[in-house]
Amino acid sequence: MSGKLYGVGLGPGDPSLMTLRAVEVIASADVIAYHSARHGRSIARSIAARHLRPDHVEERLVYPLTTETTDHPGGYQGAMDDFYAEASARLAAHLDAGRTVAVLAEGDPLFYGSYMHMHKRLADRYDTEVIPGVTSVSAASARLGTPLAEGEEVLTVLPGTLPEEELTARLAATDVAVVMKLGRTFPKVRRALERSGRLGDARYVERATMEGERLAPLVDVDAGSVPYFSVAVLPSRADTERPEDRPGEVGEVVVVGTGPAGPSWLTPETRGALAAADDLVGYTTYLDRVPARPGQRRHGSDNRVEAERAEFALQLARRGRRVAVVSGGDPGVFAMATAVLEVASAEEYADVPVRVLPGVTAANAAAARAGAPLGHDYASISLSDRLKPWEVIAERLSAAASADLVLALYNPGSRSRTWQVGKARELLLEHRAPDTPVVVARDVGGPGERVRIVRLADLDPAEVDMRTILLVGSSQTRVVQRGDGGGDGDGTDVVWTPRSYPEA
Repeated sequence: MSGKLYGVGLGPGDPSLMTLRAVEVIASADVIAYHSARHGRSIARSIAARHLRPDHVEERLVYPLTTETTDHPGGYQGAMDDFYAEASARLAAHLDAGRTVAVLAEGDPLFYGSYMHMHKRLADRYDTEVIPGVTSVSAASARLGTPLAEGEEVLTVLPGTLPEEELTARLAATDVAVVMKLGRTFPKVRRALERSGRLGDARYVERATMEGERLAPLVDVDAGSVPYFSVAVLPSRADTERPEDRPGEVGEVVVVGTGPAGPSWLTPETRGALAAADDLVGYTTYLDRVPARPGQRRHGSDNRVEAERAEFALQLARRGRRVAVVSGGDPGVFAMATAVLEVASAEEYADVPVRVLPGVTAANAAAARAGAPLGHDYASISLSDRLKPWEVIAERLSAAASADLVLALYNPGSRSRTWQVGKARELLLEHRAPDTPVVVARDVGGPGERVRIVRLADLDPAEVDMRTILLVGSSQTRVVQRGDGGGDGDGTDVVWTPRSYPEA
């Protein structure tokens, strides 16, 4: 009979943090396998040393290289694949001979561990058991004495080997983070923390629970002193008190777009700005899309007080507070960015920094649901006559229609504006064929999402409200049915506008 394979998690380094099951498995195993570099020393073996017997057969799995510099024809990955194949073959020989094999792994065997490469190659052929271990993430949090994540906070674990831009985006977007595999990656990780605005919160943990352990604010750590066995920790902010006004300081206003609906439409940059803000200011419906965070103040208001809302946000910033003005869609498209910048142009707010972060606008969201109707030139026009006269709207509609542009019509109707859609349809039919496709998209991304494609002549104003956007095709826009609807011949209509335009 074949032997049994064990992946044994040893914990973060202190031998007393090994589990009882790990000790039992090591004691009963015939073969003890562990990875090491060419120098032959193995941290995994040193953790388990007191439990090894003289009659244990030891298999030292020596990495052929520890950097990506190699003359292997398959490059670094090719060299490592050959090594894992050879190492798993050695273990398979013991298993075939009926021996029990315990592969030692620091931390947890299936958490960024070398054991997993043996597991993937052997577990489908041999009886296998994985013994979980305390991870370096848990050990670092315990040694810092700081909660790692609380309540609804999101913990993100990142390898420092990711590209700097990716690290920056993910650090900006999450509540809590641990960055592993520092060493040579430390300068890049530090830059990513700084660019994401999180450097001041970051803590450094080296060799947690082991001899030579070091804890420090990450900003104070010399890059030349960082070993591989270290992590960067952004701990929980649940108990962090957000400061009151900062007399003599000027904060900032960040205008953010939440996209057309819920959290899945937020960009990482926007998530980071929302999490870092002391105050959130916005239309109550949009504020409700943002998760509540301890200590963060929320200032909701009606949808028709944009200027007052903007001035309130700038006044908060003048008191030293970091303010996020929350807008739907993209804040620069018929939304709050213009209102904030208009008020910020006053001399009294000249010293208040204002940033605008982009969001997914309704036109792009609706277009993606329908296909690609905005594939060529298009114009965006608001049908609301609250801030400009209808005569201007009508003139622009006629001009854009005569130029054969695809049209994205924002704010088409509301309870108090019921006739604009019908009038717009009449104007457009003067320039467009009756069968021009129109995408009628309501509540895109929300629970009441409904996207239909109708003929321009059949556009019904009664089914249009403020949560609806209309995309009116050009003379070149096409509607194609794709699929067969599961055999009933009723497939899905897809709208697209060709990127090329016919010669005159």
